[in-house]
Amino acid sequence: MKKEHVLHAINFCINILLVSSMLLTLFGLGWEYSTRWYLAGFSNAVLPYASSPEGRVSAILAWMQQGPARDAEYYSDDAENRDPVDTLNYKELLNVCGTATNAFVNLASAGGLEARRLLLLDSAGMNTNHVVAEVNLDGRWVIVDPTFHVILRDSDGHLLTKEQLARPAIFQQATGNLEHYDPSYNYQHTAFIHFARLPIVGRFLQSKMNSVLPVWQEDINWTVLVERQSYSTFVVGITLLLCSILLRRLLCWYASKSSLALESPWEQLRRGGTALFSTPPTGDAQKHFPTV
Repeated sequence: MKKEHVLHAINFCINILLVSSMLLTLFGLGWEYSTRWYLAGFSNAVLPYASSPEGRVSAILAWMQQGPARDAEYYSDDAENRDPVDTLNYKELLNVCGTATNAFVNLASAGGLEARRLLLLDSAGMNTNHVVAEVNLDGRWVIVDPTFHVILRDSDGHLLTKEQLARPAIFQQATGNLEHYDPSYNYQHTAFIHFARLPIVGRFLQSKMNSVLPVWQEDINWTVLVERQSYSTFVVGITLLLCSILLRRLLCWYASKSSLALESPWEQLRRGGTALFSTPPTGDAQKHFPTV
């Protein structure tokens, strides 16, 4: 009997996880659809029709620098806001490298460009000094700095990649004329996603993944997952949903081996809804109803 009680308790918890993850997935899907619809309309208003990829990048940077009036004050303590609706509409957020890059990447992606964020790390690889964007133009991932509203070029006007900017002479050519540019914003140490800041296991995890699978950051575009809350919510919901389905199937398999019957999540919802919304029996009628 004790074993049966434990299985029913585990089944109840898994059913709660299953239903919750399904609701989270539906919420994330609706949020992501709304975000994409908003970004598509925004990019149509900002980007010139039938322009070249480089022209679209320049148009986004010009809009960020000289665009229409925006709300000057951002009324929140969340300095890591990743919602495009906020990052595209608050001047204060467009002046911070992380959220400015967020706005650029989301708008560029909505305009048909391949774009991703790039973290410029300190010499120890533990802290992020600056955040820029990479855009795929003519098969090359070139550097765009949304904070300084510039596509980085060498002295001959050629677009530059992060590998080229890792050379001190080229880096000086590209950034020497940018007012208030901090020389620590260099390209000696870069990353697309920064696990090293995670407590305890972060640095170990980052180094091991770099050694076992050196191209793991390049082969997966982490930017949308990290930079767009609606998409990350959807991905987390899907992941939890798949995990809960797997756990339930394992539990059902174990219960069948033990000749135990488990209640489905839908039956639990039906029974809970009946108990919640039905009128309790009164007087002698209670004798005819079993106790739940």
